[in-house]
Amino acid sequence: MSAKLRQPRSRHLLAPALAALLLAGSPLAASANADHAGHGTMHAPAAGALAEGVVKKLDKAAGRVTIAHGPLPNGMPAMTMPFAVKDASWFGQLREGQKIRFSLEDVKGVLTVQHFEAVK
Repeated sequence: MSAKLRQPRSRHLLAPALAALLLAGSPLAASANADHAGHGTMHAPAAGALAEGVVKKLDKAAGRVTIAHGPLPNGMPAMTMPFAVKDASWFGQLREGQKIRFSLEDVKGVLTVQHFEAVK
């Protein structure tokens, strides 16, 4: 007599559950990206619109400045993030811990500091 091993019932439910998850999207993945959702699609603020922030890190080799900023005119919430810099000579003028006002522009999909001024 040959005995057939029974597969657990959960195995039969696995494929439909995975398909439903893929179709609906993962709520865990959505919540994990919620804080930074849309950064790549943010529009640069209107010309002349300045945001305020504090320089946290200067990365001259990468051409980036990390700024802790308040809400930006383009709708991005307050956070700390790196931005490209329009002019590398600005690294001689910026200091970590310095309060600045700055404007951004989307340059080929990269938010780039176009203007800055020190806050006195």
